[in-house]
Amino acid sequence: MILDAMTDEKITLAELSKRTDLYKSTLLRLIKSLEKFGYVLRDEDGRYRLGSKVLYLGSIYQRNFRTSDFVPPVLRNLVAELQEGASFYVLDGDRRVVLHRVDAARSVRDLVHEGDRFPLASGASGHVLRAFSGARGERFDHIREVMYASSFGERDPEIAAYASPVFGQGNRLVGAVSVSGPRYRIEALGESKIVPVLFKYVQTLTTTFGGDIANPAFQNWRIHRAGKAPIKKRSG
Repeated sequence: MILDAMTDEKITLAELSKRTDLYKSTLLRLIKSLEKFGYVLRDEDGRYRLGSKVLYLGSIYQRNFRTSDFVPPVLRNLVAELQEGASFYVLDGDRRVVLHRVDAARSVRDLVHEGDRFPLASGASGHVLRAFSGARGERFDHIREVMYASSFGERDPEIAAYASPVFGQGNRLVGAVSVSGPRYRIEALGESKIVPVLFKYVQTLTTTFGGDIANPAFQNWRIHRAGKAPIKKRSG
């Protein structure tokens, strides 16, 4: 609870008490343990910040997903081709977590960082993760058919994104790759430019994870790679 509340660079004991609804005496006792093991540091001004042990746990988490060596290079290639940011999301309960992120080298871009957690109910990657985790309904049936989802202004009115799934052995869902950026630039690039490039790289990752891109259920990946017109999005 304490670590979840430390979303600022530094935070006072009073603010931590307010966010966690814990008495200061209880907080001090627990923080002493967190300090001892490197999860929290106390600065000279008396405020607290996260310690390096949190980053260490994050690196272990990434290694356990076996993604650190090969996902970031693929994201970098995707960013180089489209000049917009790319993220790799995984499911975490009822949230989606940014496991890897590569920013575009542009001064105006969307603010997404590794470790960020977002709701599944909004955003292109959230729709994809829900669709390929068995969510029911016409919208999710359509996403499973066309193999991607888009979002325009859902999480932030100025941001848009496209996302597509990544599969592993047994064609089990592993995660989703998202291309995102300022809405006006994503709209200018357009679906016909973004989706084929996105499909190229999610297929690369699926093959790396041991998935079968020739599966008949994934035929729309091959339609886009062949240069045919994309399937039109349904209204709503």
